[in-house]
Amino acid sequence: MGIITEQEPVFPLSKTKKVKGHRRRAREKVMQILSAHEVSGTPWGKIFSHVFFREFNTGESEDGVEQADVSGKLLTQNEIAEIESDIPIEWEEIEIKFAAELIENVLKMSDYLDDVIKQTAQNWELSRIAKIDRLLMHMAIVELLKCPEIPPKVSINEAIDIAKKYSTDKSGLFINGLLDSIYDKLRDDGLITKTGRGLKED
Repeated sequence: MGIITEQEPVFPLSKTKKVKGHRRRAREKVMQILSAHEVSGTPWGKIFSHVFFREFNTGESEDGVEQADVSGKLLTQNEIAEIESDIPIEWEEIEIKFAAELIENVLKMSDYLDDVIKQTAQNWELSRIAKIDRLLMHMAIVELLKCPEIPPKVSINEAIDIAKKYSTDKSGLFINGLLDSIYDKLRDDGLITKTGRGLKED
């Protein structure tokens, strides 16, 4: 797959904090990697090795990882480095594989995915669709077509929720409407095959 799974940090990683990787976080990281690849043209494997294994330090608490209260305290160099460090993410191998395959398929199927969106969003030019919204729809469509074990509603709802977090106020409703229509068309065309847990409707 051409990815580097060893952390080769440009910026330091915390030695005292860590977070657990999960499927939602994997999708968010895939979106970040695809966006960075599109903007920079850097091979996605190089971006993957940096972005996927760290939660970037924004100075805010996330997932219960509280930032230290250091007001009025004289800090050592090690303490300063720790405060400024990103938080390492611990992943199961299955989630790394899921993310890498999702990226590969989105990039390989990009033209097809754009065509599917164009056919459904007939009153919208692709250039008018927010980049994050388009990437999230690409990811969801790939999951619908290539991930038989993931229920369709999960793929669609994940795209909606991530859009609400990272994109515009109206992105959730926009993506919801388009993906529902796209799913119906792909299903009617016999292009969606789900098995096992993927057969669940909710």
